[in-house]
Amino acid sequence: MNILVLGGTKFVGKHIVAEALRRGHKVTIFNRGSTNKELFSEVEKLTGNRDGDLHALLGRKWDAVIDTCGYTPRIVRASAQLLAESCSYYTFISSISVYADFSQTNIDETAQVGTLDNETTEEVNGETYGPLKALCEKEILKAFPEGSLILRPGLIVGPDDYTDRFTYWPVRISRGGVVLAPGNPDAYVQFIDVRDLARFAVSLIERRQKGIYNVTGPLQPLTMEQFLEECKRVLKSDATFTWVDEKFLSEKEVAYWTELPLFIPKSANMKGFSAINITKAMGEGLTIRPLSETIIDTLRWHETRNISEEQWQAGLKPTKEKEVLAAWFEKQ
Repeated sequence: MNILVLGGTKFVGKHIVAEALRRGHKVTIFNRGSTNKELFSEVEKLTGNRDGDLHALLGRKWDAVIDTCGYTPRIVRASAQLLAESCSYYTFISSISVYADFSQTNIDETAQVGTLDNETTEEVNGETYGPLKALCEKEILKAFPEGSLILRPGLIVGPDDYTDRFTYWPVRISRGGVVLAPGNPDAYVQFIDVRDLARFAVSLIERRQKGIYNVTGPLQPLTMEQFLEECKRVLKSDATFTWVDEKFLSEKEVAYWTELPLFIPKSANMKGFSAINITKAMGEGLTIRPLSETIIDTLRWHETRNISEEQWQAGLKPTKEKEVLAAWFEKQ
């Protein structure tokens, strides 16, 4: 297939391009040319800006388009409308964050999505990200009513994950010692290795599959305790886990999800966020690699980075972790 990838050099896009090339497809990348320019010397690279400079896409034909970096409906609308004349099949990487209500578990693709009072806003933040993605989906469906594939991943993890929302745990546990573990050990967690997402996406594109799919993992329920213990086992760490309850963490102003990745307290009323229904994707062949592989490969990738503690995008700073643990032990 002749595939156009919007983005293609950062995290999700990078792995989708790599997977498409691995499977023998011809790939063209369209982006600003400002990130990882050295990647993929074998592919055609078109330079432009989705916000007003799409000229490089004019007069071309592709079998499929994969949009890895659409966040606001105006920008997505412009790309989709232009490319509707060049291609009949469009894949959009969305998010499970589109859903309006995470208070219930087992959310499937038919669940109601979030809305915005002001649909013209282009400020992307924690409150608008999901509803804006939902509006982007609507634009894709308008432009490609007979040829659209929408993938809604959960937390995407693995090598090249610059958000550090998973990376924190393998790195912290590999260092050993007393590790602050958050909240309820039996709370479920969900995430998907970026390479599994890429493999599933390209496989559906090869079949020109249409529709909407939740795409996350693992295929069987996984608790926070099981995840942390697997990190310890795989990395042969001497770490010990001290489970600190969510009320105490809140009192100490420890931010869930960011300072303690994967952790969402019961008080947030979002138990459904880590219990998404993926039956539809599993029916289409979604496969998930062993968790141990994701843990090891993520740590190895991190070890190639040259960043300071202050440059981490998520995770507890060592000093704060020690302070919170000391206060917790004193309380016991």
